[in-house]
Amino acid sequence: MTIPVILDVDTGVDDALAILFAVAHPEIDVLGISCVAGNASLERVVENTLRILDVAGAPDIPVAAGARRPLIERARDASHVHGEGGLGTLRLPPSERTAVPISSVELMHSLLRDSPHPVTLVALAPQTNLALLLRQYPDIINKIERIVFMGGSASVGNATAVAEFNVWHDPEAAAIVLDSGVPTFMYGLDVFNQVAVDEAAASALLSHDTLVGRTVGSLLTNRISAGAGAETHYSGLIGDAGAVCALVDPGALRTELRPVRVELAGYGRGQTLVDMRSHPGEDAMHGLADVWETAEIALDVDVERVTKLFLGTLGLA
Repeated sequence: MTIPVILDVDTGVDDALAILFAVAHPEIDVLGISCVAGNASLERVVENTLRILDVAGAPDIPVAAGARRPLIERARDASHVHGEGGLGTLRLPPSERTAVPISSVELMHSLLRDSPHPVTLVALAPQTNLALLLRQYPDIINKIERIVFMGGSASVGNATAVAEFNVWHDPEAAAIVLDSGVPTFMYGLDVFNQVAVDEAAASALLSHDTLVGRTVGSLLTNRISAGAGAETHYSGLIGDAGAVCALVDPGALRTELRPVRVELAGYGRGQTLVDMRSHPGEDAMHGLADVWETAEIALDVDVERVTKLFLGTLGLA
């Protein structure tokens, strides 16, 4: 049986890689794609998603537009990573596909309601759409198998010293998702920052004989900077695609069930605090422990195994 999934994306560079992989893998059934502002504006995210589905040769997968901004904060720009258009230097022709005329929340709700099997939600973006879904339709929770999200970190951040971008972009939304009662799997920076394709191999894809190959090469070789005016560098990270790879090869990751919470105030706002202690601390001893949720946390990854799965699924190994 295939894994029915709904992707929630802010298509940028690595979301595009994730969509290509998800559409190509025979064990994944993409029921629909929900779009949210994050790596780029909502309009650009929707258009990028439609164009990448063209590259993938995907069937008629419904795509819907969702939240334009976080629940509380203003929208933030990530063009220094994903470029002004969201796909780095990649230029694709306009798509003849169109988004469905309902919101992301309504699309996800209808797909969940009508699915004969529980569905996995794969959040590769700020979790605003998911939070709105869970708040508006709490009765739909029993139709969700689990939520796999790319976000957070048990170590360092990238948006700040301690916070990862997707969670930092809308920490209230991430907190709502963790508190929903739905089983959650966190594919955070601890593994995200490890899974990369060698620069020579990525560059060779630029002249590949398939459109998918050339597109993947362009996305992988997109050079990023730490901000305006900073030098660019090659990363080769498959990024969000790694979270989708985890659906079909969970054994490639070392995971642990750990207490986790999202910080909502101060410099730590947006940080995912993961309790890695083996024994209770003084906070528990003195009744000072706050409420924590439990999530499956990815802590290490077999890089060669995941990159082989990613490239092989796309016919590029």
